[in-house]
Amino acid sequence: MQLKEILEKIACKELSIEEAEKLLQLKGDLISTAIEEVNDIAKLDLYRQARTGIPEVILAEEKRPEDAALLAVKMASKSGYTILSRISDKVIDEVKTILPDSLELEINERARMLIVKKKGYEYKKVPGKIGIFAAGTSDIPVAEESRIIAEAMGVSTYTAYDVGIAGLHRLLPHLKTMLDEDVDALVVVAGMEGALPSVVAGLVDIPVVGVPSPVGYGLGGKGLAALNSMLQSCAPGVMVVNIDNGIGAGTAAALIALKVAKAREKFNQGI
Repeated sequence: MQLKEILEKIACKELSIEEAEKLLQLKGDLISTAIEEVNDIAKLDLYRQARTGIPEVILAEEKRPEDAALLAVKMASKSGYTILSRISDKVIDEVKTILPDSLELEINERARMLIVKKKGYEYKKVPGKIGIFAAGTSDIPVAEESRIIAEAMGVSTYTAYDVGIAGLHRLLPHLKTMLDEDVDALVVVAGMEGALPSVVAGLVDIPVVGVPSPVGYGLGGKGLAALNSMLQSCAPGVMVVNIDNGIGAGTAAALIALKVAKAREKFNQGI
């Protein structure tokens, strides 16, 4: 976050004096002031989004439900919101048990995500846009991870699900819509043989982030065939994240969109 943005947030009462002080200290590399230690089990990075544009996401998987819940509530109370990924019913129950009146929940069971935020909190919107495709209905959970993280970063999203190569005619109207909307990057999730990112990249002039989903069986099951196929893509411009990494893909596409938005702003200002 630049100095001008910090001052604007203070003027709009979106940032307290204490929070602004910490951000200004960060610009002087006093990183320790941005860390919140929680019961010797975690060190929350409170200003990651201000520093990098990317919010801190708490992976609930493999954590004790009570620990994941505690971290989520602490983070949301300090920074306005937080995202829990790979949640379970036990984690949801634990969060509900300790949730203060000042916070509220949004649960996306399909994406396996839970958002804890201050009541009335809204993401700051930026002009950046991305499109997200899921080849099959089984790939939607991964695509939804990408959507949620990108929107938390302030980017607008356009989605089209179940448009894989088994019926390629389903893809084209949605692709045209996204290109007409001038999206800055595309996330394409596919399992099985993972061909959809290559097809899309051969039709567009913007970055494509391929996400192999763990959908498949036999020799290439659990996403391995899709991963290998995407890595071997003959269509230039395909970037590939790890199997099932919807958050990584959404983050990468959103960062591209944020950078493009800043460049457009400077261009319009004649800078």
